[in-house]
Amino acid sequence: MHETDTEFHVPTVDISAYLADVPDPSARADVAAQLDRACREVGFVQIVGHGIPDDVQADLAAALDEFFALPLETKKCYRRPGENRGYAPPKSESLSMSLGVASASAMNDFYEAITVGTEAADFPELDLPEVSYPHNTWPEAAPSFRAPVEEYFRRAQDLSRILMSALTDALGLGVDYFDTLVDHSIEVLKMNNYALPESEIAVADDLTGMGAHTDFGILTVLWADRVPGLQVLGGDGLWHDVQPAEGALLVNLGDALARWTNDRWRSTVHRVDPPVVDGRILRRRSAAFFFDGNHDAVIETLPGCLGEGETGYPPITIADNIAAKLAGMKDGVAPVGLREAERVLAAR
Repeated sequence: MHETDTEFHVPTVDISAYLADVPDPSARADVAAQLDRACREVGFVQIVGHGIPDDVQADLAAALDEFFALPLETKKCYRRPGENRGYAPPKSESLSMSLGVASASAMNDFYEAITVGTEAADFPELDLPEVSYPHNTWPEAAPSFRAPVEEYFRRAQDLSRILMSALTDALGLGVDYFDTLVDHSIEVLKMNNYALPESEIAVADDLTGMGAHTDFGILTVLWADRVPGLQVLGGDGLWHDVQPAEGALLVNLGDALARWTNDRWRSTVHRVDPPVVDGRILRRRSAAFFFDGNHDAVIETLPGCLGEGETGYPPITIADNIAAKLAGMKDGVAPVGLREAERVLAAR
């Protein structure tokens, strides 16, 4: 059982004003103000009016079902060890180590995942590093997987740029401020399955679904089953249960925006606690779309986000920030000196 605070609330924001064919400046200003408040106070927001149809989401869920139903040995054929692509078996990653914090249960996370993303070949006019834009591995054993995943990926790309416009307004920056920072953005879709063969037997209380972590890039758009599991670390130091509202997608900020705003907007620490009912794992699926920014974009404090006497984060590129976090998650090489890690440790 986890302590909760009845005052903790993830707001729901209708962003349809930013999808309208004819812009309404007043309506957009209201959405931007709501997002600014959510980003300051919670770092998570439920969005409706997002424009991704129900059938596209249903097709994505069916694609996940097809792939994750494959035998484990078949899925392992699509592994890409050390890379942020392909299949990751259960207990092969530790998200909390992306912050340099070892799992409290001394066990890697029990989810399995398959990851795809933007490739260097998507930008033929640029000489992009394969390490930041690796090629995808599509599972031939799941023939109906690729098409719906690519369709959802395209929709999430469009949605992320719409959200970026709203967030730019919320920060009071020029409409094109981020354009050259996201015009060859690293974008990743990580599809997760929280279920194991062991789900048919009783599980230990300290099993970790996905360890406490922040997301690495600019923002994350999350599709997930409406079942328990996701928990967000509040400003009170307590963990709070969050699950998507009907018709909503969850959006949270990543480390890049936290650094850019010098924590005016915070990349909120979150985790997935095993959804367990009567001592057994309850299946939970999710698909996290990470909108991370250009590999060579420099993260340094934005205009208006550094108060008198304040010290900002040291400058770092998007690629270097992601690489440090991935090394912790996949290889156990802990990054050091992270503000986010201090919050995780304080919550224990």
